[in-house]
Amino acid sequence: MTDKVLFITDAYRDLNIKKDTSILMIEEAISLGFNTFQCEINDLYVDEGIVYAASREILSAGSTQVEGISKKEIRLSDFKFSFMRKDPPVNENYINALHLLGLAEKQGAAVFNKPTAIKEFNEKIFALHFKEFIPNTLVTSDINKIENFFELHKTIIIKPVDGMGGASIYKIDELNEENKSLLIKMTNSEQTHIICQEFIEEIYDGDFRILIIHGKPFQKTLARIPQGGSFKGNLAAGGRGEARDITDYQKMISKKVGEYLIEKHINFAGIDMIGKYLTEINITSPTCAREILDQTGLNPIAEYFKGL
Repeated sequence: MTDKVLFITDAYRDLNIKKDTSILMIEEAISLGFNTFQCEINDLYVDEGIVYAASREILSAGSTQVEGISKKEIRLSDFKFSFMRKDPPVNENYINALHLLGLAEKQGAAVFNKPTAIKEFNEKIFALHFKEFIPNTLVTSDINKIENFFELHKTIIIKPVDGMGGASIYKIDELNEENKSLLIKMTNSEQTHIICQEFIEEIYDGDFRILIIHGKPFQKTLARIPQGGSFKGNLAAGGRGEARDITDYQKMISKKVGEYLIEKHINFAGIDMIGKYLTEINITSPTCAREILDQTGLNPIAEYFKGL
């Protein structure tokens, strides 16, 4: 009997066939001969204590037309691997799905990345575990503290704790009324924590995505370079991706982070570096593998599957 694998993603029709790393993973699974299934988090359920996925079999990753494919009710423990690839935000529905996946693990399911790790580590805050490598950072809901942080650094970046893709990231280089209003909005009138970091000029050379696969950095990185006067390198925010060799310094940081990731059973992650600084550790649905493959011919996902 052919082994089955499951990918838990956003709605399949919303995935970018040409760019999405989850699609590349599905392609790789199909090429390796797996019966490959996909579902969304609301397709997970428990019946008589057993965790199931109402999932569709994907015969070709290049088609977004999956709505007409009938769903099959399959125990999570019947899949050889289940990959949690849902994008943030890690909201209540996401957390509930992680609880179900944790239960499925106890029933014999192999889930990647480990659900308890995704619950434990917020992607924006995770980097704070490596304070020797991060830029000056403040996490707070206190506007007075943010204003003091600004006075110290003169130019800062503010971003939500649960954002992705460059959304709601702002550069503040003066404390005018507009930016003071922005701080009130971002902190929900001092009820919500946000992240403040000193602005790193090296962003204009690229925000580097480094894939950490089974604890080791992939040999190629993707420099996401801001375009059109923007300070955002994120591809979703209009940045241009350029594959480059990993540097010795990036490799050193990556290895240190990778050792910790393996301890926490996180076997696929994407860390972000600007200049010499570590800025984020992404573990929910790391991307940029497709761009690296397209530009270099080297496939990070093939290496990932070899290590499973």
